Amino acid sequence: MASAIVVGATGILGREIVKELSRNPEEWKTIYALSRSKKDEYPSHVVHKHIDLLSSADQMAKDLQGVEAEYIFFTAYLQKDTEQENWEVNGDMLSNFLTSLNHTKTQRILLVTGAKQYGVHLGPPKNPLLESDPWLPIPPYPPNFYYRQQTLLHTFCAARPPIYWTVTYPNDVIGFATGNFMNLATGIALYAAVTRELTTTTNKEKLELPFPGSPTFYTRFDTFTSAPLHARFCAWAVRDPRAADQAFNVVNGDAQSWVDLWPRVARRFGMVVRADQFSKDKTGGGGGGGGWEWEEGCAGRRELGGAPPVGVVAEEVGLVGAGVVEEGGVLEQRVSLVKWSGKGEVRVAWERLAEREGLQRDVFGKATWAFVDFVLGRNYDVVQSMSKARAAGWTGYQDTWEAFSDVFDELEEAKVVPKIR
Repeated sequence: MASAIVVGATGILGREIVKELSRNPEEWKTIYALSRSKKDEYPSHVVHKHIDLLSSADQMAKDLQGVEAEYIFFTAYLQKDTEQENWEVNGDMLSNFLTSLNHTKTQRILLVTGAKQYGVHLGPPKNPLLESDPWLPIPPYPPNFYYRQQTLLHTFCAARPPIYWTVTYPNDVIGFATGNFMNLATGIALYAAVTRELTTTTNKEKLELPFPGSPTFYTRFDTFTSAPLHARFCAWAVRDPRAADQAFNVVNGDAQSWVDLWPRVARRFGMVVRADQFSKDKTGGGGGGGGWEWEEGCAGRRELGGAPPVGVVAEEVGLVGAGVVEEGGVLEQRVSLVKWSGKGEVRVAWERLAEREGLQRDVFGKATWAFVDFVLGRNYDVVQSMSKARAAGWTGYQDTWEAFSDVFDELEEAKVVPKIR
């Protein structure tokens, strides 16, 4: 039997790794769940340990005396205001943690990163995204803390054979964790529930759910990562020799678009999508004071600026002068949820809904609306290939809509949104 350490155990991805490992006590005799606070109840073979990743390596070493394991999963992440700050803080957290532990038993360290590896936050990438794609040079591109973390990990393991590393690149994660609201499904569910509450008061025959993001992205493609699927991948990869010293995309295995998903979201919350929802000549539909479509007070548009990631391979693939490199990426919101969530009538509707349905009152203010705006507002595809993982022996798959539906069920049970059906 093996033991494991999961760092960031209360996050959306870390929580699922703890749950996945704990289902197999015959394989995992002890699981150390490390976080600043304890937000979950654990089985008897899961040991929660407090850790402050912003503390020094010496302090962490004191807090983690007696904690060692064959397998380490590092899922922690701290969002800062600038990429330089992200580089410094997240790199330091990993460096200090690695320094603090006794590694006499360690065989593999798995680091969870994400699709920012490919610069998808900077503009159009080269699709599909492959693990062999070149890292974006710094400069002209901004610092990418995933590069620093991976370099630190590679160096650490190379100096301590036979410790091996594995890295995962999930994208647009679908999951739920208590008290953690950087979650696409939570933002969408709250938007749908409050929109339903608003439109119910208008006495319309049909309740309409306007897509708040980019009309361009509505028909483009994205690849998502189910948090439980990612956990199963990590449990497989951390012990498989074929995954040693390798990085992998970890997405569901399908490519999805909101033209398929959004009508399902609407139906799930008892609403419909209006046939001409993207017409610039129409107003009304939806709620919140009238005029959802291209409303002056709620719409948003921003050019990402700088060279898009696809520019790194533009000469090689023949895209110089084709427009995609020169034009870059755009974020546009038909309804910016950052602006929408701050409107007085929206706040009143949420308070009314939360009071009537017994919901968690503070979740609306904690939702990461800017994150949802970004995910839905891009004007370019993000498609990650799973070919490398398949070739290594991974066969897992998750239907993306089913992943969303499962999380919506969890949100209902946790009293984050009301039960509509």
